[in-house]
Amino acid sequence: MRLYNTLTKKLETFKPLNPDEVKIYTCGPTVYDFPHVGNYTSYIYWDLLIRTLKKNGFTPKRVLNLTDVGHLASDADEGEDKLEKGAKRENKTVWEIADFYSNYFLENYEKLNLTPPDVLAKATDYIEEDIKLIDALTKKGYTYETSDGIYFDTSKFKTYADFARLDLDHLKAGARVDFNSEKKNVSDFALWKFIKPDEDHAMRWDYLDRPGYPGWHIECATIIHEELGETIDIHTGGIDHIPVHHTNEIAESEAAFDKKMCNFWLHCNFITINNEKVSKSLGNTYKLEELEEKGFAPLDFKMWVLQGHFQGTRNFSFDDLSAAKSRRLNWRNKAASAFQTGKTEKQPDLQEKILNALNENLNSPEAFSIIDTNELSFEDWQFVDELFALDLVNNIELPDFIKRLISERKEARDHKDYALSDQIRDELSENNIVVLDTKDGPIWQFLN
Repeated sequence: MRLYNTLTKKLETFKPLNPDEVKIYTCGPTVYDFPHVGNYTSYIYWDLLIRTLKKNGFTPKRVLNLTDVGHLASDADEGEDKLEKGAKRENKTVWEIADFYSNYFLENYEKLNLTPPDVLAKATDYIEEDIKLIDALTKKGYTYETSDGIYFDTSKFKTYADFARLDLDHLKAGARVDFNSEKKNVSDFALWKFIKPDEDHAMRWDYLDRPGYPGWHIECATIIHEELGETIDIHTGGIDHIPVHHTNEIAESEAAFDKKMCNFWLHCNFITINNEKVSKSLGNTYKLEELEEKGFAPLDFKMWVLQGHFQGTRNFSFDDLSAAKSRRLNWRNKAASAFQTGKTEKQPDLQEKILNALNENLNSPEAFSIIDTNELSFEDWQFVDELFALDLVNNIELPDFIKRLISERKEARDHKDYALSDQIRDELSENNIVVLDTKDGPIWQFLN
């Protein structure tokens, strides 16, 4: 199995530290607002990663975090905490906002048939551990205090720029006029933010005899250390995390523990809509239920996502989503036909070819091409569904009343009672079933 490693900027053969416990961390959502369809893209790809690892005989242990404090509007160290922003927008408490949007995210996560994480970690459950990590960094000389927080001194961590290949001199030259003059370096980042006397911030904990809250980046380093240990196998996220969030995670963790944080870093690309980045500020976002209102199942969107490679750029359109919906329906009906006829023999090495495509850097488009150009047995379709979880073989065993209707329709046609046959056809149609008369006998299919 080969994966593109952002750390080394090349494809590498994946070798876990322990095949029986492959340690994986996935950056989760900031739970302050409705996620749009683009937000789910990465979780779809990382679900494919988990399923592919399992098919290769590995046993993943994956942690997914929920950011419910400390993520400021700028994604760095400026602006309002996003949870506070959400609370003011909806006139609720920050805790109510976190609970509502966490549950909303997880409900849609389930709709997409995504594998539940082994550990679901809320940032607010690790405050004491954050403080211990900051204390450890302070003891080793990596921090300094300003009027608004405790900062990590990136000049002390000599390889800080390596991961994202940052040009720190260029960053310094390009710093805005209102750059925080108390920061020693433009790339320094907050480990802990102090709450000003006049600042309205409901989430607060005491540290150094002052109320405050953790910075965004510290939560991931803390959770990884607490749940997975000092070195993990795979860390996943979006490409937007590379230059700031993941760079800062590496600095915190490796400075504190003097060990490599992660062996493989995987990053997926954005999707665009109308060739623009999906953004609430641009008003070009869609929620999953908005797709459902237009007649698309969440798994149709998942099909569309998996048709492209996780590192590729994708432009979303409803025409393409319609094509993905048709493709998924076609696959479901092929699986249904294979189930009914039992005549499609299992092709030698077909499952191996599909898995080999995924083993080459999760090449789902290549795997889909193999599926489209071969005749699959029902066992093969089960294998495909175990990998992609598109509900291709679910509901194959029809309810008894549907089976009875199909039998009665055949009997009506045999007796040339076409009026009754048409009546039964309409009733089957209402239950999303159509029956085709073939040389092999009646074959039912899904209508949508």
